[in-house]
Amino acid sequence: MEISVVIPVYGCKNGLKPLHERLTASLGAITNDYEIILVNDCCPQNSWEEIRGICERDSRVTGINFSRNFGQIRAITAGLDQSKGDWVVVMDCDLQDRPEDIEILYNKAKEGYDVVFCRREHRKGKLLTKFFSGMFYKAFSYFTDSNYDPQISNFSICRRIVIDNYCKMREQNRAYAIFIRWLGFDSAFVNIEHNDRIEGKSSYSFRRRINLAMEIITAQSNKMLQLSIKIGFAMSLISLIVGVYHIVANWLTETRVNIMGWTSMFVSMFFLAGLVLINLGVIGIYIGNIFDEVKSRPLYVIKDILNRHK
Repeated sequence: MEISVVIPVYGCKNGLKPLHERLTASLGAITNDYEIILVNDCCPQNSWEEIRGICERDSRVTGINFSRNFGQIRAITAGLDQSKGDWVVVMDCDLQDRPEDIEILYNKAKEGYDVVFCRREHRKGKLLTKFFSGMFYKAFSYFTDSNYDPQISNFSICRRIVIDNYCKMREQNRAYAIFIRWLGFDSAFVNIEHNDRIEGKSSYSFRRRINLAMEIITAQSNKMLQLSIKIGFAMSLISLIVGVYHIVANWLTETRVNIMGWTSMFVSMFFLAGLVLINLGVIGIYIGNIFDEVKSRPLYVIKDILNRHK
């Protein structure tokens, strides 16, 4: 198998047929030895029926149906586990990633690269969404001592050896592009246009994005724990300096320092208590990650699979 295309499906049911048509045309211009893997992440629009119809018409399409919603990244992982191609493309189902750009990725990879990512020159979406996405990547770069470009998407092509090594990593908290870059293979980037979504809207709400950011950061770095220690040390040092200052002021001067009132005392207590709770929360997140990992549950559960290629 020359090329595998892995696509997680959630929403955009009406876009699956034009997606398949454009994919077959684009891939056919490269090779006839390809497969398309559509992973239904328990789509509420019942996209599985559309996937079933596509699989009946085209034996080169493999349909995977989850027993419940496991999330986009795990759907990608399921598709990668089933893929057979020497080269593997990952893209979204909403046609914001253009199937016609696969040939650009493939030709760039043939120059000697193991991984080629797409960089979205003009990313579509709400201004607030793009702002928080940029803030997340800045925070992620800080906590992981790296430099990640927020314009880089999951739309990419990877050599088989890269995918095989990615599939060996079975962490519960996953991030496709970040894991691929962590592997360290020779990579390149191509600039592409980012299309509008064909229908619907992103399922990633603001709250879900925050939760995902916390999961990814705490799964990839322990710098938040180090930061909480530094904050605690700084607060203790400040308290010690203030305490010593008042003691010396009372001993060496005639002026007596007034005792602080109840308001300032309670503000200080609640401030310090808040810091303690924040630090405990950070520790709790890491402990929760450990708990999730030691359970060793499967990343996903497949209910049905069609046109499975041996």
